[in-house]
Amino acid sequence: MTDERAGQPLAGPLAGKIAWVTGAGSGIGEAAALALAGAGARVVLTGRRREPLQELAARIAAAGGAAEVEAGDVTDAARVGAIVAWIGERFGRLDVLVSNAGSNVRERRWDALSPQGAQEVIAANLSSAFYASLAVLPLMRAQGDGVLIHTASWAGRFVSPVSGPAYTAAKHAVVAMSHSINMEECVNGIRSTVLCPAEVATPILDKRPVPVTPEDRARMLQPDDMAALILFVATRPGHVCLNEVVISPTWNRGYVPDARLGSRLGA
Repeated sequence: MTDERAGQPLAGPLAGKIAWVTGAGSGIGEAAALALAGAGARVVLTGRRREPLQELAARIAAAGGAAEVEAGDVTDAARVGAIVAWIGERFGRLDVLVSNAGSNVRERRWDALSPQGAQEVIAANLSSAFYASLAVLPLMRAQGDGVLIHTASWAGRFVSPVSGPAYTAAKHAVVAMSHSINMEECVNGIRSTVLCPAEVATPILDKRPVPVTPEDRARMLQPDDMAALILFVATRPGHVCLNEVVISPTWNRGYVPDARLGSRLGA
């Protein structure tokens, strides 16, 4: 593949590949886009706000990579379909989907959650992933190859009150969705990986009902940690499928109270 702006072939393990990253404007999506572009992929950046996507594309270009901006709301199935149709027309293929868009609400407990809030959370975390998967699968089937990487959550595997019921339910559904893709699409050379990270220091933490301290954020997984994992998944050979990855920081705040209690009790 050649970078049209620089006139030089893109080099790296993903050279010649096309990657689409949703939720690319910040956090995990931003870091993943940088990592994929650094590995030679031409990256299509999607998010609701065009300005941060354009800034990211400029950073990628300055580092010798290639990126295109296709802003849009991935909770809108028609817009998702239009973006993937553009990718097909522009490049003729799509090799990697990073389905990373997601959100939560501050009023997330059952005694505070509203139907509107629940709908917002489910649409951002589950519907967006479904629409993206439905849109990209025909392209990947036609080429007999492709990898889908979905950002779920620790909340997609373990239930706790921290994330709230709507987010927990949506992320559990994303895990099930990803596994179901492998069950049907493995015969087409398509692989789907769902990532279940515990706390990651991204802007979504700003919506927590209880503020997260800078000290706690520093101990969490960082966006670059997730980007390295996404790049690892994206660069596996076609005969390898990483069905699910559960990852946490060593200082796992969900475990700390019990660990301290066990220490006090001499366990």
